[in-house]
Amino acid sequence: MGSFKVKLVAYFVLLSLLPLTAAFWGFSTVAARAETRRVDARLQAGLRATVAAYQEELTAADATAEALARRPAFERALVAGDRETIRRLLRKSPNLTVVAGGFRVGHAIPGAATRRISVVGPHGVRGAVIASLPLDAALVERLQLRSGLDPDDHVVLLRNAAFLAGLKALGSSVDVTPGSPRTSKIGKTRYRILIAGTLEEQRAATLGVVSPQAGIDAANWASERKLLLGLLASLILVAALAYFEGRAIVRTIRRLVDAARAIARGDLSQRVPAQGRDELALLGRTFNQMAGQLQTRLDELDAERERLRDAISRFGDVLGATHDVDQLRRIIVETAVEATHAAGGVLVGEAGDLVQTGYPDKGEERIEVPLRAGRISFGSLILFGDGFEDADRMTAASLAAQAVVALDNARLHRIVERQARIDGLTGLANRRQCEDQLATELARVERFGGPLAVVLADLDNFKDVNDRFGHATGDIVLREFAHTLEAGIRDVDLAGRWGGEEFLLVLPGTDLPGAAAVAERIREVRAARVVLSPEGEPIHVTASFGVAAFPEVRTAQELLASADAALYQAKAAGKNRVTAAQEAFTRP
Repeated sequence: MGSFKVKLVAYFVLLSLLPLTAAFWGFSTVAARAETRRVDARLQAGLRATVAAYQEELTAADATAEALARRPAFERALVAGDRETIRRLLRKSPNLTVVAGGFRVGHAIPGAATRRISVVGPHGVRGAVIASLPLDAALVERLQLRSGLDPDDHVVLLRNAAFLAGLKALGSSVDVTPGSPRTSKIGKTRYRILIAGTLEEQRAATLGVVSPQAGIDAANWASERKLLLGLLASLILVAALAYFEGRAIVRTIRRLVDAARAIARGDLSQRVPAQGRDELALLGRTFNQMAGQLQTRLDELDAERERLRDAISRFGDVLGATHDVDQLRRIIVETAVEATHAAGGVLVGEAGDLVQTGYPDKGEERIEVPLRAGRISFGSLILFGDGFEDADRMTAASLAAQAVVALDNARLHRIVERQARIDGLTGLANRRQCEDQLATELARVERFGGPLAVVLADLDNFKDVNDRFGHATGDIVLREFAHTLEAGIRDVDLAGRWGGEEFLLVLPGTDLPGAAAVAERIREVRAARVVLSPEGEPIHVTASFGVAAFPEVRTAQELLASADAALYQAKAAGKNRVTAAQEAFTRP
């Protein structure tokens, strides 16, 4: 009895482990995402403040240059070409440079952001004052003080994707999309990085903010520890409750053991003392009623078996209402085993695949029923057991007849469903399937990230083929091009007929250059092949391609419109070429 309590405790602990583990995983994932979003929000606010401070620095430099340009002494010196006076005026403004006629006063600062103020006189532009803002570590330190970031966060300056100032790992490069936070390794440290677009005054440079990933990981680990402690506490509570409940059940079972053994020996006169009105007393009285009605139940077994046959017959109607072949096969085997009291059963398909339930190796006898509808065979149903009766064989045959109807209905449903989504001429996906697949892939990349590309392909001068050789030959050209498309893509990609001689490729995980390379490879194969007409005359058919990709454009309509515009450009440029969409839909 003590082992039963241990088993009960183990059962409840295992039963609780799965939902608690799922809850732990879910809450930890949500907490990790929340911490990452919090850091991203802080970085975005800091980046906005940094860019605003940078603009203020530029404005201040601009104002200094404008103030110098308006000074009368400067204007007189500029008209007279007095370089010494101009140098004296620029002594307190090392970041200013004066350019006039054939001379320059002041030194240009390499890589600095500049603003130019023209000095205009009665006879036109006399010269210009150039204000320079050095893009260096000093600027980064000033921007850091005004960014409002946490002490562990840093403002960084990048030039050509390489760190110029703000971090110790100078010269390290990073590949980050402007405006999109990303975790990358810089030197030996991982950071959460967010950068702005390139600076208008210095296109090769940009500003960004970084936060150590270690801080995010530490916060996530702290949350996970709390959740883990809650999980362990819940398991301990469940184990304790299961133990005390098991002890109470064991006491009840002990009182029924002797009476149950007596009834097992055939002594139906045995009764259990039942006193009181609680649940245990009710169990005792119910046990006594069971002993009195046992003989009556034995007489009712035959009638129950007949009702079982009726239930199996009705179950056949249920089988006819579903079209999932795997589910049908499983239900057929399980129901046959249960209805015939077999030890186990196997449904052997025509391809040799098996659906098994129970213990087929324990039966010495077997019932084998073929599953055949006319000339179509769905395999055989084999049941294993001991002491099969004629009624069991009839039940198996009746069930097999119902199963054949259901399997044949499922086969026909698959044929109709495939015809609704496949182009009958080329064997590729039809337009409906292409639209559904594109919507599915867009939803995936919008949730999990990553690129997605579409390619619109159109056969060049296809109408001339139909007009000269006939539509039957045109169909041959279409099928040949469909085979070329299928051979040129991966298993995860989709090729479909968009309409007429126009085809669509959906390429998950492929960016714009990669999609253009795929299209170019297919174009070269198409251009190198020759299709023969029924009379043996060679037909040279080329194709043009338009390529568009996510995230350059965001919606299905924009992707298709952008690819169509690129295809139109390819046609207009002479056909037999690949054109990628160029900023057809630029996001703000």
